[in-house]
Amino acid sequence: MLIDSHAHFLPTALPGPVDAACPCIGPAAEDGSRELTAGALRYTARAVFFDAERRIGAQDALGIDAEVLSLMPPLLDYRLPAKVSLAVHRAANEYAAELVAHAPDRFHALGAVPLQDPDLATTELSALHELGLRGVEIGTNIAGASLGEDRFHDFYAKAERLGLAVYVHALSPSLGDRLPATATGTYGFNTESSLAAASLLATGTAAKFPSLRIGFSHGAGGFPLMLPRARFFWGGSRNEEPPVRDTPGPDSPLDQARRFFYDSLVFDARALRYLVDLLGPDQVMLGSDFPAMDRESPADATLRALDLPLADHAQVAAGTCLRFLGLAENGAGEARLDEAGLGR
Repeated sequence: MLIDSHAHFLPTALPGPVDAACPCIGPAAEDGSRELTAGALRYTARAVFFDAERRIGAQDALGIDAEVLSLMPPLLDYRLPAKVSLAVHRAANEYAAELVAHAPDRFHALGAVPLQDPDLATTELSALHELGLRGVEIGTNIAGASLGEDRFHDFYAKAERLGLAVYVHALSPSLGDRLPATATGTYGFNTESSLAAASLLATGTAAKFPSLRIGFSHGAGGFPLMLPRARFFWGGSRNEEPPVRDTPGPDSPLDQARRFFYDSLVFDARALRYLVDLLGPDQVMLGSDFPAMDRESPADATLRALDLPLADHAQVAAGTCLRFLGLAENGAGEARLDEAGLGR
């Protein structure tokens, strides 16, 4: 059983220009592809970004049982006026709900909200929830602002109250001139993911919302490798030995990080083994970035290379994602797949 937790979609159309900054999606070409324009970005999106049946065919080709759909990250751009983002996100959320309705056993979806206006975004969570979406995708920074800032706390509180998952996806980095533009998709995105996860821990935001399910794309970048050092500074010991000094709280940064969810798209079995060993198979979930990236064949090829016990493999392949979406309880694993409507 395989569930892809990291699969992007685009709606076939966006609202007419609210102003010149509004992104747009062009008409379909002969092959079904469409041109996405978002600021300086010009991206030719394949037909599979938009079409449910093509997506199901791509799933079937690799034995995937379901996808978690999230909006292509350029349309999360929080530098836009909030009214522009609101129109774009509402159109995308409604389209995501249509894809889910087309094949509810094959698709789950995350919505988007204009988090550059935290009050508006918090209000909009209710509409997203009413559409039946399982969570909300947000960027690693909000027009340069840290995710751990107090002004986003009402947003997290409402997501927690509604039972909506929060999936954090890397955006173009807010790192000044310390990296060249050519490094954005490599070092930049991973650094952004690290900073986002670290900010939620270091500010106490994650601890403030203990029931909020927060997930990170691409294994949260370099964040997992920072955790042993953070634990050392917390308690003075190495290798998860008992702390040797008074600690600022009962839970170490590593303990807290084990409440987050991480997708498996780290491109190397050694890196994936580190994630699973450090954080546990019940916090790591299969992800591909399809169709922005082609999937492996088989879709869990890197995961298979770890030769995990069957129960651990099942958790990463499907069970963890079900828990992230609120469709299964802790430790329920694959036994709940049929109950969730995903058994085939």
